[in-house]
Amino acid sequence: MATFLYKLGRLSFRRRHFVALIWVALLTLAGVGAASAPAAGNSSFSIPGTEAQKAFDLLEQRFPGTSADGATARVVFKAPSGEKMTDPGNKATVQDTVKELADGSEVVRVTDPYQAKAVSKDGTIAYAQVSYKVSGMELDDAAKDALEDSAQDARKAGLTVEIGGDALQAVPHTGSSEIIGIAVAAVVLVITFGSLVAAGLPLLTALIGVGIGVSAITGLASALDLGTTTSTLAMMIGLAVGIDYALFIVSRYRAELAEGREREEAAGRAAGTAGSAVVFAGLTVVIALVGLSVVNIPMLTKMGIAAAGTVAIAVLIALTMIPALLGYAGRKVRPMGEKGKLLGRSKPQDEAAEPAKSAKPNLGTRWASFVVRRPVTVLLLGVVGLGAAAVPATSLELGLPDDGSQPTSTTQRRAYDLLSEGFGPGFNGPLMVVVDAKNSDDPKGVFAETGEEIKGLKDVVTVTPAQPNKAGDTATITVIPGSKPSSVTTENLVHGIRDAGTDIKADTDANVLVTGSTAMNVDVSEKLNDALVPYLVLVVGLAFLLLIVVFRSILVPLKAALGFLLSVMAALGAVVAVFQWGWLSDLMGVEQTGPVMSMMPIFMVGVVFGLAMDYEVFLVTRMREAYVHGEKPAQAVVTGFRHGARVVTAAAVIMMAVFAGFIGSSESMVKMIGFGLAIAVFFDAFVVRMAIVPAVLALLGRKAWWLPKWLDRALPNVDVEGEGLRTLADRGDGNRELVRA
Repeated sequence: MATFLYKLGRLSFRRRHFVALIWVALLTLAGVGAASAPAAGNSSFSIPGTEAQKAFDLLEQRFPGTSADGATARVVFKAPSGEKMTDPGNKATVQDTVKELADGSEVVRVTDPYQAKAVSKDGTIAYAQVSYKVSGMELDDAAKDALEDSAQDARKAGLTVEIGGDALQAVPHTGSSEIIGIAVAAVVLVITFGSLVAAGLPLLTALIGVGIGVSAITGLASALDLGTTTSTLAMMIGLAVGIDYALFIVSRYRAELAEGREREEAAGRAAGTAGSAVVFAGLTVVIALVGLSVVNIPMLTKMGIAAAGTVAIAVLIALTMIPALLGYAGRKVRPMGEKGKLLGRSKPQDEAAEPAKSAKPNLGTRWASFVVRRPVTVLLLGVVGLGAAAVPATSLELGLPDDGSQPTSTTQRRAYDLLSEGFGPGFNGPLMVVVDAKNSDDPKGVFAETGEEIKGLKDVVTVTPAQPNKAGDTATITVIPGSKPSSVTTENLVHGIRDAGTDIKADTDANVLVTGSTAMNVDVSEKLNDALVPYLVLVVGLAFLLLIVVFRSILVPLKAALGFLLSVMAALGAVVAVFQWGWLSDLMGVEQTGPVMSMMPIFMVGVVFGLAMDYEVFLVTRMREAYVHGEKPAQAVVTGFRHGARVVTAAAVIMMAVFAGFIGSSESMVKMIGFGLAIAVFFDAFVVRMAIVPAVLALLGRKAWWLPKWLDRALPNVDVEGEGLRTLADRGDGNRELVRA
């Protein structure tokens, strides 16, 4: 591995014009493809194998032309104080609005509140439901404008009017905080390298990689049914790892220069050593992201694969374009130890290459020395601290966002609240019961029996009469719960209806299925919970095997996996504290607390595991390298920190800044992911990898690097430490042999 990457690095350095041209051409092609591709619609949300999805599919078959996946809007009217919606003037205003709404070319139907009995008992609130042919993301701007204009006309007549549903669904935006995150990364790079040129290289390559990845996703979005969140996630992770991977290679290049090597040789060795760590770190992230496919939720699978592709591009760019750009930069990228003009006068080359023995040890060296002297104390403090942060995770409540989780400033949230006020909290999460009586002798009797059975269940407010299809073999029944959609009581009602359906099937051979957004949320949460353990086994197992190959040890990968579990539990605890309990909610821009998004735990497990292994690989490979080259275990820990702590710290701060930049998103899912990943990187990099890892390695000593001899012989030698490069150099013909190879 090291030898191959060494040759690749030197080749990229020498043929920099060719390498740069290839990447620029790829960026151009991806950009042209994105610009010419048809606009992507809203990604379809399907949950294969769940009862809610089976009912949805059955509706499309038995009720053709109903546009089951089309957008809907609920236009909610409230009468002025002291008036009722049944007053002649208010009634005329609503009916005029209904007629105006029905004129839209994409409108399937509009229900009249007075004919559909959609007026509250006290007569103060009414609503009209608008159904469209296409989804909310595919709805024309003209249709959305017509919807808002109709509401505005009714407001002018004195009514309070709000609009709920997904018809006004908008593409989420991240806001200016994303730019702030990149700016923070730039500042950290300048401080780390002391040079604008050196700092600019990781930023430039990361932006090119993300540009290619996101453009490719945009170009394929329509064909592959990719949602807007897919590109946002790819951008988030691609920027973070792209900057970090380039940072590690540039840092190693400067260290090789400080040892007196020529620039081409330094570029080759940086690619051969740090580049090997980049490859395996990237592989762990890719494994974690692609592994999301085991959940069998298409949207999550597509998000994971798209983000994994962007990570793969980041690895390739770091291995090829960084050496090429180092060739262009020449002497503007200085050896380690030399300060650029930004941070002070530069030292002579020989002084930088041979620092005085009396020079003060850097902070990483001093910290590692302290940990090695007090490993038990540091280990206990780290574990107890993360355990305390994880305590809120014991109160984790899962759900999917609906209009009730929107900020109170939005019309969707105000419509949600008006409907709750007029018709009860369960009205915002109606359950649709689909009765398939095709195999029954008496379909009408089955429909009536099903309705009566549901009426006898707890927490049921309203059960509408069955609405059969033209064939008369299938009917829909709408059930209004007494509790809000995200409550445990409503979840129990879903299971209660399904249990009653089992008895009906036994008696009549008719299938009773429950669907609707609330039932879909219940099924998603259960499916994600069921998939969590298999996902952990697959991803952690594969990465564990990969790390055994990298570190040639059993205990080091085991320690890495256990440390990850501490990080992810602490991060989930922080997410619960902010987004569910409301701690620091104003600071984070969380206007509405509520259940944590259902896919957040499994998503964080996957992404955080991949990122955690990044720091494990980058930091511990330097320790492994020092140990292989003859240092004692404790001294190898200190050496690894002397060379790697500053860079890993910079990489973690950069990654946190990039993720935190997405907290400003208008999309609650993106906001939660950005915060969760940022805090997880903090816990993992600074508590687990910087404190717990060296403490455990100091306690284990030589046992940390133990590997059974039979396994050592069976495993391939990937030479992440670059031992092959050193061996050839010691023979005096390293460069010649490697170049000939």
